[in-house]
Amino acid sequence: MTVVGICEDDAGVRRVLTDALRMGGHQVVIARNGREAVDNLGTTSGVEVLILDVGLPDADGRDVCQALRAGGQHAPVLFLTALDAVHDRVSGFRAGGDDYVVKPFAISEVLVRVEALHRRSRPDPVTISGLTLNPDRMSVHTSAGEVPLTPTEYRLLAAIAAEPGVVVRRRAAVSAAWPDGAIVNENTIDSYIRRLRVKLAEIDSPVELATVRGVGFTLR
Repeated sequence: MTVVGICEDDAGVRRVLTDALRMGGHQVVIARNGREAVDNLGTTSGVEVLILDVGLPDADGRDVCQALRAGGQHAPVLFLTALDAVHDRVSGFRAGGDDYVVKPFAISEVLVRVEALHRRSRPDPVTISGLTLNPDRMSVHTSAGEVPLTPTEYRLLAAIAAEPGVVVRRRAAVSAAWPDGAIVNENTIDSYIRRLRVKLAEIDSPVELATVRGVGFTLR
């Protein structure tokens, strides 16, 4: 059973999602707006996957996602939205989202994506040269300390760390870190790499996350 947090202001959509998830054996935690999402879906909620509507009455769902991330909530996020432009999808991923479904949607697709996000958020631990990725805590640590990662950051770093010394091509890194079909441009993945470098520096990482220009990334 997966604990799924739903933040959706439309009562009809919220009811359909809630009923379908519960019929699928999942537990549901509900929020009707951005304020309730921050209050009800944080780190103490037990939520393992988040479904956030972008067009909330009191906030942009992407801002809500960033607020939850800042508060330590690192459950994977599925955005629901009527916005289908490329820049809207990109901004959702940059805000910390992990997947994106455009309204109107098929409930079966949402359920499959929720299950896929939950599976992908629990990869096996990876250890390399004193650098350890912890899937339960969604973090990376060394003897000098520990820093939290978002699910996308975790999967990206895990994919690169799984082949130490080998250059992981950009396409392979995107496939490992983002859902199938996600539109991830060069600036987005480079932004994630920069964020990972900052976090690794905070814990005195014994290995460097390096970019091989025009090819991909490696740990060395």
